[in-house]
Amino acid sequence: MIKVNEKIAIEHGLKKDEYKKICELLKRTPNITELGIFSAMWNEHCSYKSSKIHLKKLNTKSDKVIQGPGENAGVIDIGDNDAIVFKIESHNHPSFIEPYQGAATGVGGILRDVFTMGARPIANLNSIHFGSPSNKKTKNLLRGVVQGIGGYGNCIGVPTIAGQTSFDESYNGNILVNAMTLGLVKKNKIFYSKAAGLNKPVIYVGSKTGRDGIHGASMASAKFDDKIEEKKPTVQVGDPFTEKLLLEACLELMKDDSIIAIQDMGAAGLTSSSVEMASKGKLGIELFLDKVPCREENMTPYEIMLSESQERMLIVLENGKEKKAKEIFDKWNLDFSIIGKTTNSKNIELYFNNENVANIPIDFLSEQAPEYDRKWKKSKTPQKIKFKKKDFKKLKITEALKKIISSPNICSKEWIWEQYDHTVMGDTIQKPGGDAGVVRVHGTEKAVAASVDSSAAYCYAHPLSGGKQIVCETWRNLISVGSKPIAITNCLNFGNPEKPENMGEFVECVEGLNEASKYLNFPVVSGNVSFYNETKDKGIKPTPTIGGVGIIKNYKDMVTMDLKNIGNLILVVGKTEGNLDQSIFAKEILNEKKGPPPDVNLFNEKNNGEAIMKLIENKLILSAHDVSLGGIITGISKMCIKGNKGIKFYKLKGLIDKFEYFFSEDQGRYIIEIKKESLEKVKEILDKNSNHYDLLGEVVKDSVIIDGEPTLQVDKLREYNKSWLIKYMVN
Repeated sequence: MIKVNEKIAIEHGLKKDEYKKICELLKRTPNITELGIFSAMWNEHCSYKSSKIHLKKLNTKSDKVIQGPGENAGVIDIGDNDAIVFKIESHNHPSFIEPYQGAATGVGGILRDVFTMGARPIANLNSIHFGSPSNKKTKNLLRGVVQGIGGYGNCIGVPTIAGQTSFDESYNGNILVNAMTLGLVKKNKIFYSKAAGLNKPVIYVGSKTGRDGIHGASMASAKFDDKIEEKKPTVQVGDPFTEKLLLEACLELMKDDSIIAIQDMGAAGLTSSSVEMASKGKLGIELFLDKVPCREENMTPYEIMLSESQERMLIVLENGKEKKAKEIFDKWNLDFSIIGKTTNSKNIELYFNNENVANIPIDFLSEQAPEYDRKWKKSKTPQKIKFKKKDFKKLKITEALKKIISSPNICSKEWIWEQYDHTVMGDTIQKPGGDAGVVRVHGTEKAVAASVDSSAAYCYAHPLSGGKQIVCETWRNLISVGSKPIAITNCLNFGNPEKPENMGEFVECVEGLNEASKYLNFPVVSGNVSFYNETKDKGIKPTPTIGGVGIIKNYKDMVTMDLKNIGNLILVVGKTEGNLDQSIFAKEILNEKKGPPPDVNLFNEKNNGEAIMKLIENKLILSAHDVSLGGIITGISKMCIKGNKGIKFYKLKGLIDKFEYFFSEDQGRYIIEIKKESLEKVKEILDKNSNHYDLLGEVVKDSVIIDGEPTLQVDKLREYNKSWLIKYMVN
């Protein structure tokens, strides 16, 4: 037996004062199993010790929210006794160490979070971020992650309907893999993780426990160094086929009143699942670890409690339901074992071979876990860049467009999403590549839209603005497909919170996120924080990822971004100020990376969004796309490519420079296609709502035509847009 001391505690990721506090709480030195449990429950990943003081400020309520943060996933009401369960989670560190299994088990974990609550998963999304394309590791990491996401999602039979991929040198040493899942459930069949009642049987189901993933949760809160290869054993190994069996078995058991509480064995495995269930129910829990099904010989209590082997659940059953439950799991060829019971001790008590190997008050692991108000440094707003006319003198809009639309962060990601099955289950009605994915609610006229996006560049320049912007971007994505935005989930990826500048980025970003969420009535219902994304003291750019969900009352009213018919008019709703700071144009064409992000005017965001929704309700919009990275010209180009149509731009009116007009990334704007005969009606609605709008041009056959510029064929534009990623991955 390993003798516990301060050195051992530090090796487990605990600080000196945290170890001291553990000894004081217990009034003794913990044994190695107890230390392992404390290290798992007190690490950043499980305890949110650096973030929860700020997360408490978030807007989490609305009349549509059934369950906000604090459960396995958030739940929103979509009418007719239907609810959507959804959440996004990070699996960053594991994916950098072992990209295939890291990404695969990230998908598996988020799927379990959703079906644990009684919901059948109906859609997956992902947000993945890689280092510079020139970095020698990037290509293999990208290939491995994409194969892992596809391998797991495709096998389990859940469509991947949307996603985002970006490249930046700040991710050279820490890639980001954020996975999101949506599930559908009846409101009266939602399951929770709160244990209740005394002497209720605690059931282990699913796969056997192995030594894979031990210290996975602790590793997720660790910094990387040259010894990264040594961490491979901490990466879990997934089996999607077993997960499919587990999904079906759990949903079958959920059909009656057998289950009191259910919890996925995710981060920290059996430790976190048992502690969280008992803590929420203010109960104790007694576990007999020799009854845990193990696939490896001579596993110790320490290993059993900290293993993060995949495809496992912990269930508190009603008395007398054990036989029926066992029959179900036997039928699906899954392990089933009664490993303990609930108690009134308010302790977690562990036994192994008739010996008590751990006895810890639950509160010490949950309520008494550290909570830090870390020092943070306020960011400075960067000076605006004064672009001069001479900067644009030798440039052509079409040439700049070619370069931008083929750049790594703007180019088509079709090579990626073609590897994902987006049609399985037969309800996907808008596939990847648009503003948001859309799935029909099976057997109804309703549809659910979902989008995922992030704003690292804007957040790095000014975290407060970046936090607001990414919520608004998600809002616009959902509106652009014809849905009413309902709620969001967040995955907040940051560097070391012990550094005041990193902590400042987090605090201000959360403040911005909250401000936008409140103003738009777009609450946060679930989420995840991923800190310590850094290697050799070099951290990532702050990367808040937002997943949004919206509802379409009748799926036939869904809007797509592809241009429809020659002769139709194109409008831009929302004012173009000409801000080029932090734009793709400034970076790719002018090699300028400084300056502030674009301003976010929440009144305009809400006002313009509501106007677009009104136009869609009145069936006046034929296609729509929000204006984001690359500005108006990039947005309309993507609409041209999707619809295989061109555009003839009208002459610009006003004083703004044409480059500033076409390439600025001013927020709160939409590009819409309407019939000529609808123009007066559209103008009437926009004028009544005090929305700024510009008549941009009209749809033509197959060319992009700009006064004074060479004509650009849409086929050529498509080639520029698609070719970069394909060539990169093939070469």
